[in-house]
Amino acid sequence: MTSAILSDFFQLKLETNDPEERFLTSGVSWQAYESLILSMGNSSRYRVSYLSGILEIMSPSRSHEVDKENIGRLLEAYLEENRIRFWGLGSTTLRKQKKQAGKEPDKCYCIGTDKEIPDLAIEVIYTSGGVDILKIYQHLGVAEVWFWQNNQIKVYCLQDNHYQQKTHSQLLPDLDLALMAEYVTMSDPLETIIQWRKQVRVN
Repeated sequence: MTSAILSDFFQLKLETNDPEERFLTSGVSWQAYESLILSMGNSSRYRVSYLSGILEIMSPSRSHEVDKENIGRLLEAYLEENRIRFWGLGSTTLRKQKKQAGKEPDKCYCIGTDKEIPDLAIEVIYTSGGVDILKIYQHLGVAEVWFWQNNQIKVYCLQDNHYQQKTHSQLLPDLDLALMAEYVTMSDPLETIIQWRKQVRVN
């Protein structure tokens, strides 16, 4: 089953010129999903999502990865300048067999204390469709999810086991996400982080 999934995915990559490919299939057992994760090892080339038998493999584009790294640098600089403890978990595979859910975020963080499941997950969205990302994070119990889409940060907070869209982060209520979005799209990474630190530094 695992080898068949990989074969179908790599065949798709050969047939498309889309810089960000997605492969979606259903009827995948939890055991096959875990075998796939194991066979891929620590590869950063793909993101794997799983929800109740539906499996998605995504190969991110260069623009996707640039935005992901920009967001991560800005967020970490904000946390450092404001003396907020955090643990960056990158694209660590998060999964719960009982909930039949698994996800590799673009970025994820524990805020305040280290935890098994991060408080914040960040997803860069360039293509629509595919597995229901918020449903996966709901099953995993991630408190807050940020979507970077159309040069904006959309915030979803878990309340009563359902996500509600908010205008501000509840984890980081003083962070100006609209301002942060402006910095994400700046072209000079070094100058961007220098100016951003000046903006968010605690006097």
